Amino acid sequence: MCVFCEAISQHLYFVQNSSAVAFPDAYPLSPGHALIVPRRHETDFFALTDEEQTAVWDLIRQVRDSVEREYSPAGYNVGLNAGSAAGQTIDHTHVHFIPRYKGDVEDPRGGIRWVIPARAPYWDEA
Repeated sequence: MCVFCEAISQHLYFVQNSSAVAFPDAYPLSPGHALIVPRRHETDFFALTDEEQTAVWDLIRQVRDSVEREYSPAGYNVGLNAGSAAGQTIDHTHVHFIPRYKGDVEDPRGGIRWVIPARAPYWDEA
């Protein structure tokens, strides 16, 4: 069984709606790192129904509210890896919700752009 399907069946989530759930990342990058996943097992985010995609994104505010209460981060990175070329390693669609804290990295500029490190610091090219 898929690790995310197993987490769903064991009710390990902390917020939910009819088509999606959110639970803590097993290998968190920061305190409060969570994953938002559709209830239905589907590898490809773009193969989800419109309802399922909406359900996934609708949980982000609830996850943020929960994380804010517990951890008070200074910012967030939110994103998904769609396909192995993008780094997806678990074959169940999931969105990463990663709280950020002042000083957690030396220079946070560029944020998500660092998925391709050689091209991330565009400000050095100006």
